[in-house]
Amino acid sequence: MESSSVENLFVSVIAIVLLVIQIPTVAILLSRLLKGPGRYPPLTPKVAPPELLGTVSIVVPTLNEAERISPCLAGLTRQGHEVREVVVVDSRSQDGTVDLVKAAAQRDPRFRVMTDDPLPPGWVGRPWALHNGFLHSSDRSTWVLGIDADTQPQPGLVASVVATAEAEGYDLLSLAPQFILKYPGELCLQPALLMTLLYRFGPAGASVGGADRIMANGQCFLSRRSLLSELGGYSSARDSFCDDVTLARNAAHHGAKVGFFDGSQILKVRMYEGAAETWREWGRSLDLKDACTVSQKWGDVAFLFAVQGIPLLAFVGLAIAWLTGIQTLPVLAALVVNVILLIIRFGMLLAIQSSYDRSQSPLPWIFWLSPLADPLAVVRILISSIQTPKQWRGRSYSSVK
Repeated sequence: MESSSVENLFVSVIAIVLLVIQIPTVAILLSRLLKGPGRYPPLTPKVAPPELLGTVSIVVPTLNEAERISPCLAGLTRQGHEVREVVVVDSRSQDGTVDLVKAAAQRDPRFRVMTDDPLPPGWVGRPWALHNGFLHSSDRSTWVLGIDADTQPQPGLVASVVATAEAEGYDLLSLAPQFILKYPGELCLQPALLMTLLYRFGPAGASVGGADRIMANGQCFLSRRSLLSELGGYSSARDSFCDDVTLARNAAHHGAKVGFFDGSQILKVRMYEGAAETWREWGRSLDLKDACTVSQKWGDVAFLFAVQGIPLLAFVGLAIAWLTGIQTLPVLAALVVNVILLIIRFGMLLAIQSSYDRSQSPLPWIFWLSPLADPLAVVRILISSIQTPKQWRGRSYSSVK
């Protein structure tokens, strides 16, 4: 057999393998993304009606957040009469975080700071702080709202999320924020990492297929106090590095109505500084292995490789093969499938652009190059799926699973 025939056969076999893998996964992807047009619309700022007076306790977990907590404190101060209290649970910060909170308390009596007890074995720091905040919050509040220190709550946030939860009958509701991006590396990497969630779970505000496919975001995490009491506070997510998703899915299995909506118009967040911190800190929890079965975790990894990790590389390779004379039907079909996946990917980039605030970046256009980071993002999910975190936010963990 001539070498050209062998080469044609080899490339055609690869193309057939790609088709077998990708055609079913494209169908799954489309079934999720096509829910977007019918999703619940993005939440908008609201003014709380009188009946919501004092119905919300806010809990903010902190550990050395002095460099980024000020916008959060300022944003919470601008919330309305629906907020009964803001309980900041500090885990012995050494950088002046507590002083900033105490200064905020002098301006707004709703603020108070407490120090949580030393971290017990088997607990991760964030759910431990939230658990303590819940236990020390007022039992006269109907709702408990967890807010991360790196968020920037916009006016009308709390009224909007509570009013939506009550109007739609939700027991637990969390929001997807608008991400603030500044530096070139994060402008490229962060949207690619976010896309792994969108591909797996569909758009925020869309219907989900069951409790095990529910998404949540602990940066703005509202729960009925009665539900948290039934669940034992945050104890069911004590050892989870994605405690928000773990708790939300536990609540759904418990019979609660759980929602995840688009909050990009009422909540901003500056999560990490630069690509390296984004890769290290956010990437290690995106696999959600603490909140799903082993089969679901690896099924999602395989799915992501098929629809997000492979398409760009496959397109380049198949295009080169076609242009160099390997013009077989399998090559053409595989080339078409991967072109479709790339079209979907860039279309989704257009769809999520409102989820990013690029106004502080000197090179905002790099955002449009983020599909180039897709293979890297999927590799990060693979690494996270294999490894168990041993450090998080400056803490070391040896007793956590």
